[in-house]
Amino acid sequence: MSIRLTLAHSPDADDAFMFYALSEGKIALGPYEFEHVIADIETLNRAARQEAYDITAVSVFGYAFVADRYLVLECGGSIGDGYGPVVVSRGFDTSADLQSGVVAIPGRHTTAFLTLCAWLGYVPRYVEIPFDRIMDAVLSGRWQQTPITAGVIIHEGQLSYQESGLRCIVDLGQWWKASTGLSLPLGINVIRRALDANVHRDVTEIIRRSVLYAQSHPDEALRFALRFARGLEYTRVRRFVEMYVNEATVRMPEEAVVGMRLLLEKAAELGLVERRVEPEFAQAS
Repeated sequence: MSIRLTLAHSPDADDAFMFYALSEGKIALGPYEFEHVIADIETLNRAARQEAYDITAVSVFGYAFVADRYLVLECGGSIGDGYGPVVVSRGFDTSADLQSGVVAIPGRHTTAFLTLCAWLGYVPRYVEIPFDRIMDAVLSGRWQQTPITAGVIIHEGQLSYQESGLRCIVDLGQWWKASTGLSLPLGINVIRRALDANVHRDVTEIIRRSVLYAQSHPDEALRFALRFARGLEYTRVRRFVEMYVNEATVRMPEEAVVGMRLLLEKAAELGLVERRVEPEFAQAS
């Protein structure tokens, strides 16, 4: 008897690399069948609030709003070790320049937004824009009728913004590392609490084996990931994947768990959530 589960993740090269073996039948899945759902991370954050999918990627900050319905998987996370979302502008240089302006963000529930607020020490004026439109909005200085001062770049835009003529105000992952000594956990995979504990364990191991397969067959997995790279060439896709699919993806280290706790604590301090949320993990083998 097969067990059908929905598995939601973002349309990005690192997720494609991670789930390549699972989606393309390169590893044994036992009794499980997975229906893949692909959507941007803020859409997934919002869908998780409706418990729309059995397993889904969410932002670490997004988890604060769904912790009562989902448990964190110890594998499949995206963690920046001294790098992460980048705040960019056409020519503004400091956080002081943002006080009277509007910042374009990739979503109200993204870790990028939470880290921006932690860096500033307050919640700025912001407008939510699809992540792949933020660079254009900053370059034009406007999103629809809203003037834009700066934007927070995620995903592969972290490697290409300079070519568009934008300048970095701060790399939030670099700032986080310098401030806390910790890597910056950005995205995680979560699983519905309502599922059986055996399913939690099995899914954890299936995702882990998918990541390990991709790491041991990198060229094969990277060719697949190129389909989701939005025009990035092979060398840059490989660099981006290596940034976010690594040993910390296979098994989340304690340092990253500490980072998650600190981020969720910051969210409460800034008034972005009503109370501090403690991350809870699904049982693993």
